[in-house]
Amino acid sequence: MAPEDPESIEIRLVLEAIHARYGYDFRGYAPESISRRVRSMLVRSGLPHLGELQHRLLTEPALFASLVDGLTVHVSEMFRDPSFYRIFRERVIPILRTFPQLKVWHAGCASGEEVYTTAILLVEEDLYERTQIYATDVSSSALEQAREGMYPESQAAVFAENYRAAGGKGRFEDYYSRAYGRIALREALRKNVVFFPHDLVSDYSLGEMNVIFCRNVLIYFSAPLHQRVLGIFERGLCRGGFLCLGGSEALHGSRGESFTAFAPSERIYRLERGA
Repeated sequence: MAPEDPESIEIRLVLEAIHARYGYDFRGYAPESISRRVRSMLVRSGLPHLGELQHRLLTEPALFASLVDGLTVHVSEMFRDPSFYRIFRERVIPILRTFPQLKVWHAGCASGEEVYTTAILLVEEDLYERTQIYATDVSSSALEQAREGMYPESQAAVFAENYRAAGGKGRFEDYYSRAYGRIALREALRKNVVFFPHDLVSDYSLGEMNVIFCRNVLIYFSAPLHQRVLGIFERGLCRGGFLCLGGSEALHGSRGESFTAFAPSERIYRLERGA
C-alpha cells in the first residue's frame, strides 16, 4: 500500500483534533469532500499551514466556532426539487392523514428552508395542527438562521416558482412579509417547530417519527458512516414511517433491507421492519 501523502496526514490530524477537542466527528465523511472543506477552512482562517490550523483549533474554541460551518453544507431553497414535494403531497399525505398525531424530523435542516416548506405543505393539507416538527443540525449558526426564518428577497421568485411547480394550493406570497431586502416567513409556520443541535455522526436517535427528511446530507458521508446514520433513522421511525432522501442519494448495505422503495424516483422509502 502506498504511503499517505503529507497533506492527507495533516487533514486527518485536523479532523482528529476537532473530534478530540469538541466532539464533532467529521472523520467518516467522504475523503474528497472533507479534504476540500478543510483546505477552505485554512484559507478562511488566514493561517499559513494546516499544522498551525490544528494547533489553533485545539487552543481557541472561538476559532473553531467561526470555522465549523465550513465543514457542513447549508445549500437549500424552499420547495427544492418540486417533483419530490408533489409526489409527497399526492402519495404520502393520504397515509399521514390516518394518524391522529404526527412527528416529523428534519435531520440536517441547514438554514431551515425545507422545514418551512414542510410546514406550508402541512398547513395546506390541514395536518399542521396535529404535527410536531423537530429540526436539527450540527451548526449553531445555521440553526439560528433557521429559527429566524428570514431569507434574501432575491430568492422569493425562485421559492414561489418552486411552490407552484410542487402543487401549491394558494399564493406563496401569503406566507411571508417583506422588509429591508429580506422576506420573513409567517410566525405561524414556526409554532409547531423545535430547532435544536444534533450531530448525526455521534448523537442519539429521535424516536417514533412518522417522517424523517434527510435530503442531500448522506452524499457527503463515507460508506460506514452512511450505514450508521441509516441505523439511526431506522431506530427513529415508527413502523411504516417514511424516510426521504435527496435526489442523488439511495439506500445501500444491510440497513437498506429494512426499507421498501415507496416512490423510488423521488427517493422516498418506507420502513417495513424495526432495527
